[in-house]
Amino acid sequence: MGYETLIDAATVLDNVHQPQWRIVDCRFNLADTEAGRRAYQAGHLPGASYAHLDEDLSSPVTATSGRHPLPDEQAFLQTLGRWGISTDTQVVVYDDAGGATAARLWWLLKRVGHRDVAVLDGGLTAWAQAGGELVTDLPAVVGTGAYPASVALVQARNADELLAQMSDPRWQLVDARAAERFRGEVEPLDPVAGHIPGAMNRPLQQNLQPDGRFKSFNQLRGEWQALLGEATPKEVVHYCGSGVTACHNLLAMEHAGLNGSRLYPGSWSEWCKDASRPMVTK
Repeated sequence: MGYETLIDAATVLDNVHQPQWRIVDCRFNLADTEAGRRAYQAGHLPGASYAHLDEDLSSPVTATSGRHPLPDEQAFLQTLGRWGISTDTQVVVYDDAGGATAARLWWLLKRVGHRDVAVLDGGLTAWAQAGGELVTDLPAVVGTGAYPASVALVQARNADELLAQMSDPRWQLVDARAAERFRGEVEPLDPVAGHIPGAMNRPLQQNLQPDGRFKSFNQLRGEWQALLGEATPKEVVHYCGSGVTACHNLLAMEHAGLNGSRLYPGSWSEWCKDASRPMVTK
């Protein structure tokens, strides 16, 4: 059985040279969009390819989209093939931000039906603590052709579906942004500050321990169940600023055995572009 949510650094260290394993570096900085690529070039896990959030894990922004629209599926499938990922590959994704960006690629792979993909728990820090080395060599990966997408293992909701479900109390929205952004006190990235009505706030950092690793199965499960109350996992929709870090909350729920929650990929940056949509602002 493969690794489907999180994987520890010691296990990656033991398997990093396995021919059926592929590693992808997802480091990215919103303030400097080339910083992640430079960091990758300066040193990365052996055999790792690099995934650029804007180029590989998103499609171009449009007048009505959020800041990181989902990538074109066919282009994404070609990218997976270029990285040497096939249906029987164990994929490990990592970053230097507690999994905040790596979780996006984790979700996208689940979206095209790839089961065996896991986020490196603790990221680069955990790798170094386990004695792992960083290399500058580019991976010698033989492309496999476009990945053959199958039935999605995760589900999404669009803005119209969110509007339709607002009158149904069974559905629960969870916002992964920092509390001050959720409350509308600050907004460094989008033109409107605030949140979607009815949403609860669970900043993604609450999934992590002080050392940057995820909290235990039992702790995550207990915290999420307390937050969601009567809502079942399949009635939960996650969002954030642009649909990236919300994947972290979805990953935390899946790791805690609370399966089936959904993502609103457009998130606040898409929602707030249409003034006719209801918003809670200050």
